[in-house]
Parts: sequence; structure tokens; C-alpha cells
Amino acid sequence: MNSPTPAIVTQSAVRPLPRLALLVFCLAYVLPGFLGREPWKIEDLSAFGVMRELALGLADWSEPRLLGLPPAEPGLLPYWLGALAMMALPFLDPETASRLPFILLLAFTLACTWYAVYHLARQPAAQPVAFAFGGEASPRDYARAMADAGLLALIASLGLARLAHETTPELARLAFASFMLMAMARLGRGGSPWASVFTAALALLALLLSGMGWPAVWLLGGWIVILFRTEGQDDSVDRGVRQGGSHRRAALLSLFVLLVVLAALGLQQGWLANPSGLPGGEPDSPVANGSFATWAGYGRMLVWFSWPAWPLALWTLWRWRRQLGSLHLALPLWAVLVGLVHSAMDERSDRALLVALPAFAVLAAFALPTLRRSAAALIDWFTLLFFSFCALVIWVIWVAMQTGVPAKPAANVAKLAPGFTPEFSLGLFLLALLATLAWLGLVAWRVGRHPQAIWKSLVLPASGATLCWLLLMTLWLPLLDFGRSYGPMSRRVASLLPTDACVLVDGLSQAQIAALQHHGRLEVHRIGSEAAPRCRSLLVDPDRQPSLDQRVELTQWAFKATVRRLNDDRRETVLLYLRVGG
Repeated sequence: MNSPTPAIVTQSAVRPLPRLALLVFCLAYVLPGFLGREPWKIEDLSAFGVMRELALGLADWSEPRLLGLPPAEPGLLPYWLGALAMMALPFLDPETASRLPFILLLAFTLACTWYAVYHLARQPAAQPVAFAFGGEASPRDYARAMADAGLLALIASLGLARLAHETTPELARLAFASFMLMAMARLGRGGSPWASVFTAALALLALLLSGMGWPAVWLLGGWIVILFRTEGQDDSVDRGVRQGGSHRRAALLSLFVLLVVLAALGLQQGWLANPSGLPGGEPDSPVANGSFATWAGYGRMLVWFSWPAWPLALWTLWRWRRQLGSLHLALPLWAVLVGLVHSAMDERSDRALLVALPAFAVLAAFALPTLRRSAAALIDWFTLLFFSFCALVIWVIWVAMQTGVPAKPAANVAKLAPGFTPEFSLGLFLLALLATLAWLGLVAWRVGRHPQAIWKSLVLPASGATLCWLLLMTLWLPLLDFGRSYGPMSRRVASLLPTDACVLVDGLSQAQIAALQHHGRLEVHRIGSEAAPRCRSLLVDPDRQPSLDQRVELTQWAFKATVRRLNDDRRETVLLYLRVGG
């Protein structure tokens, strides 16, 4: 028997967000960061280079590579999507074409999170208290309002913005993990179980092809166990949608068999050979390192990366502690636990944690029906001050870049980005101005006297995150392109060489190689390749320069120039040699 629910919600509190406003809001979050910028270092540019090699027919589709070396992030499907988009849309520049599938993946993530919360909120144990004389929220309206809140919680997550706007396998894993969460939530609710089984199996296959490996198997396996354990619960609050228990048991057994088959196939094909998913983790992960400093850094990352979802999720676990075995809590909680363990075992903890953000958002949504008015007011005022301050800083630094006033921010920009020339774009300025005015109007609406809506406390966090991201991708876009792209350095290298020159590289990263190919329009090969004898130029990483004579005959090469990206950091510098003999 389910314990009494802690949620007390009236019908007046479950007004849904206007659909048009929600759609415009999602577009304002999804599109900035994908359009109008260059590929950024390091993972974004490396993945683009692999996609470009596939699109040009320079790599095998069964084994994507860049100059013969595997990509930094494992996977097949994400690179296939970007390459196919380049081939299907030759009239677009390769950067824009490669991002179109990932724009759809981010939008797909938002939609799957909305539906996952909706299905979980329809669970009997998730429903609010029934009033003695009526007036409690209807199940359908309650679920829609909760789904709106879950979507806002996901958008408000600070760690989502940058990583979800890159053309990397992490975004594909995020999308397909949310897809699987939605399928399992739908299966737990009732209805046709076989459609949910097919959806979950498709999501698992996509995750394996995207390089997620063992964490995907653990994720689905745990969800199957949870659904088996809760088999005795009522399937749905919808009359006419309930299915017999035998149907769902058969579906779960079928899904378990599919899980075993796909896991065996993935093991055979090498899709599960991901060290971060195995005990011990990466050499520099918090689990493997074990030092206090590493764990402290990991803790700080958790605090900001999943803010503001994590405090709301903790509040949910406390207020709903008697219902932790119910599906609406057990399914997202297992996903959060798998995500935390996965990120603690991975060297790039933030990227590994990305797939847990939809589950964090689901748990955060269920905090709202139990949130006290004082806590909601605290969230509002903190969010208002924090994002207003961030927006003000972005505007002040932009004005300093354009006018030189205030002088100190302008001097800091010049010091951090030497050689950067500020640009003024009327279109980007108007977009930033419109977004700022919309924020001010939303703040005025939020602090005014309006009927309470259950999602109201997450409007300002989600809107503030969207505002700051949009301002960065408009006002600061030229500066960020200059600072985070290898384009300027690649073009400087190309200016020192003949057009379409053949260049050898030694010790350069995949991102640098991709930038030389794309931005510099250079033909790039590694030392020792068949094309090496005809290349007249050589680019060397400074750390590899002392042992360069072990790989080439130095008497045939003369030093030409040192090319730096922004500063004197050796990791951002390449040495250019020209062939003088041979």
C-alpha cells in the first residue's frame, strides 16, 4: 500500500504554461550556440574533424578516424549523423550542416524530459491529496503542469548550456538516455507495453552506438528490476488504459532478453569497452585518484553543474521519503545514481554527468507540490539577483569592448585576447536587447500578484539561464569565437604557406588538425604516411621538438616561425618548419 502523498495541489495551481510561449522559450534556448559560431576546442572541433573525414570519404564508416587515429570520444552514431548531414546539405557550410542533427537531438531531449515527467506524474503514488469537498488538481492537468516544471528545471541546469550545444557524442547520449527514461516511464504507467519495449530497445542500441557502454546497460537493467518490483502497483490512473499484469511482465521479460542480446552484441563489437563504465575508472577520475583535492573538485563540479535541480531533488527525496519505492521516484533516482557513479569513474566528470540531468530535473519537479512559500520566494530572489548580475556583467563588458569604457574591463579583454578586434552586429545586438527586455518583463510579472502556478518557482531560473546563454551567444560571440576557436591560429599558419599546401604534423591534437584542415584549407598528413615525402611544411608541438630528430632528418628542414593562439602557453603553440632539402 502506498503511503499518503505529501503533495497538496489545487486545481487553480495546475495551469499549464501557454504552449506558444513554451515553444518560443525552448527555441530561444536551443538555437543560440549552434548557429553562427566556429567549432570550439577541443571536443567540439575534434568531433567535427571526424565527421568531415567521413563526409569526404577519407575514413571507414565502420571505424571513424581522423588521420588514421580514433576519435577522442568513442561512438559511431553521432559521427554518422554529422557526416550524413554534410553530405545531404552540400549547399550549407559544413559547420552549420553538421550541427542540424544535434539541434534536433537537443530539442528531442527537452521533449522526452517533458513526457517522462508527464507519465510519472500520472502514477497513483504521485497524485496530490484528494480534498474532502473536491477542488484538488485533476490528474491530467496536474501531470501537464508538472511536466512543464520538469522541462524548466532541465533548462535551468547550469551544466547543460555549453555541453548540450556541442556536436559531440555526449549530446547524443543525453538525448537517447532521456528517450529511454521516457519509454520506461510510459511502460510503468500502462497502456501498450510493446511500443514502450521497442522504444527502450531502440534507445539502448542508440546509446551503445553512441559510445555510452556499460552505464547504458546498468541504467536499463536497473529500470527493469524496478518495474518488476512495482508490478503489484496500480498501472495507471486512467480508466480504460490499464493493462493486465501479465502483459507488462511479458514485456519486461522481452526487454530483459533484448538487453542481454544487445549487451552481448556490444561486447563483441567493442561498444562496451569503455573504461569509465568499469570498476576502477579512468586513471585521473576521482575514484581512481582518491585524493581529497580531486574529490573536493568533483564536489564543486556537482554543486554548480546540476544547480538548481540538485537542492530541489534532495528536497523531493526528503518530503517523499515514504514513497521512494514508487515509480515516479525510483526511476529517476536510479538514473541519478548511475550518472553519479559514471561521472566519478570518468576523467571528464562533467561530460559523464550530463546524461543524469533529465533525471535530476524529474526529481526537482516533484519538489514543487511540497515546497513552502518561503522557500519558493528564496529561490525567486536568489535567481533574480544572480542572473540579473550576470546579465549586467555581460552587457558592461560588451560596452567596454565597443567603446573602451569602462577602461578596466576593456583592458582585461585586451590582455586575455591579444589581437582581438571587436565587431558590432546590429542583428545580434537587437536579439540581445530583446532578450533583456523580455527578462525585465518576466521579472515584473513574477514579482506581481498573479494566481499561483506549480511551475512558477522555476520560471526565473530557466529564463535567467536562457537569458545569459543567449547574451553570451550574441554580444560575446565574436570574442568567444576568437578565444575558443583554433580558426585564427590556423589561418595564420595558412598565410605563411602556399594555397592548399601539404603539411606534416607531429604531436598536434585532433582539434588542431581538424582546424588546419577546415579553417586553413591545408592538406594535413602525419609523419611516416605515404604522402610525407611530397609535403614541404612541418608543424610540430613544442613538447615534441626536442626529440624531432628521431622522426625526421633535421638537415632537410629549416625553422620558419612560432605560431601562438593567444598566449605563451606551449599547449597553444606550434612550430613551423619548411623543407629545404630531400
